[in-house]
Amino acid sequence: MKRSRLVIALAAPLTALACVAAGSTAGAAPTLSTASSGASGVSTADEATPSPLRLTAPRLVEGYLSGTRVEFDPSLRLVAQGAPFEIRSKRTAYGAPIVTTWHHGGEVVTLPRRTVTDFAGLPGFLRMDFRKGGELVTTRYRSGCLNSWSTERAHPDAPLRSPYPQSCSTSRIMLGSVMGIQEGYATRLDSWMRLKLAPGRYQVTVAVTAKYRTLFGIPASDGVKTFTLRVSKDAPDYDDHERRTVTPSLRPGTTEPTRAAAGAPGEPQPDLRSIPAFGIRVDGSGNYLQFSANVWNAGNSPLVVDGFRRPNEDIMDAYQYFLDADGNQVGYRLVGTMAWDNKDTHQHWHFRDFARYRLLDAHKVGVVRSRKEAFCLANTDAIDYTVDGADWQPDTTDLHTACGERDSLSIREVLASGSGDTYAQFRAGQSFSLKGLPNGVYYIAVEANPVHNLVESDTTNNVAYRKVLIGGRLGARTVKVYPMNVD
Repeated sequence: MKRSRLVIALAAPLTALACVAAGSTAGAAPTLSTASSGASGVSTADEATPSPLRLTAPRLVEGYLSGTRVEFDPSLRLVAQGAPFEIRSKRTAYGAPIVTTWHHGGEVVTLPRRTVTDFAGLPGFLRMDFRKGGELVTTRYRSGCLNSWSTERAHPDAPLRSPYPQSCSTSRIMLGSVMGIQEGYATRLDSWMRLKLAPGRYQVTVAVTAKYRTLFGIPASDGVKTFTLRVSKDAPDYDDHERRTVTPSLRPGTTEPTRAAAGAPGEPQPDLRSIPAFGIRVDGSGNYLQFSANVWNAGNSPLVVDGFRRPNEDIMDAYQYFLDADGNQVGYRLVGTMAWDNKDTHQHWHFRDFARYRLLDAHKVGVVRSRKEAFCLANTDAIDYTVDGADWQPDTTDLHTACGERDSLSIREVLASGSGDTYAQFRAGQSFSLKGLPNGVYYIAVEANPVHNLVESDTTNNVAYRKVLIGGRLGARTVKVYPMNVD
């Protein structure tokens, strides 16, 4: 049988090259408006024409002063609509001019000469006007690299993969580049800023500049957005800062699923199995039994779960995708939800009901259930690379980078064939309370896919047990751990 290989890029913080440049002009610059008016500096593109790109921005951004300047990231994104949005730039020789073409659907349009002057992005792509009390304070321009390291599937019906690079190049020896956004995907623009602003509230209007709006036919409704920038003297509390800064403001229905399922599962399929708990110990307080757990995929297909954020909520609808032996998508199904876990040892998106932990008595009857029910999937450990379809080079191996940021619009979580996902005992939720439990023999049960929401080839092998002997007294409990093969 063919080995099923799927190369899937997650939203991991790869080190991008200098894709975006910044410049500025002072208060005399013309102002921006959401009205379609030539005098406003906004393109007069026909509002009825389908727009190839849509700009998104948050409603509220928190900035804090560092010395005399404020630092903030407005988390701006571009979404490709109707077809992939692709820019190709090429020079025939060193010293020759760069010729740039725009590819959208079946159209290929050559852009005016010197629209692109290097391979680092589209110069002067964004304009940002900062106002306080209605008065223009400053204007900033930003170049735009479409090849972001943070590219997200914005809708369940979008293609499974994006083919475009994850950075732009500043190399002097480059001859040709490709920038692009896959249809139905959102790419994050590098819009981090450091400005000299006084504390207070600012209304910021950000727009794709008139030149590009005219070239690409982007109406004001899709190319001009506003948000509030709140500048504080002191950095806000971390949790509060995260909650208020990165809540996206999306058009209703942007990420809402159009249907719960499309296409039936085929063959191959994943097969989730649990490994007996390990790393077992009593914590420093003497009252909690801590453990590590691993669920792995023994099937001949990767487990692929994509989450799509509900508008203005910290909840995503989760879909499992089904692939054929060549890694092509053949269907999907709504299988649950994802939620943002703000605990210190997590700080990422969790898929709910992926696994369940229980402490059972000597007769394997449940006595304590762990509060942990949600998981971020990552290929942290190679378990068995001899299984049919094993991926020997899984993309993501780090829980800290595999599972998105607070402001993610969508997230992809993958468990590759042959790999497992370990949650170590130091993480929140990886423990049982021993308070009130009598000494004696117990079993730690690790169960994959406990409510059978996920589609897999076999659900009879989902539970693994580890025998332990609890002793000691309150505040000084002890544990003896039996070998993995002892039942």
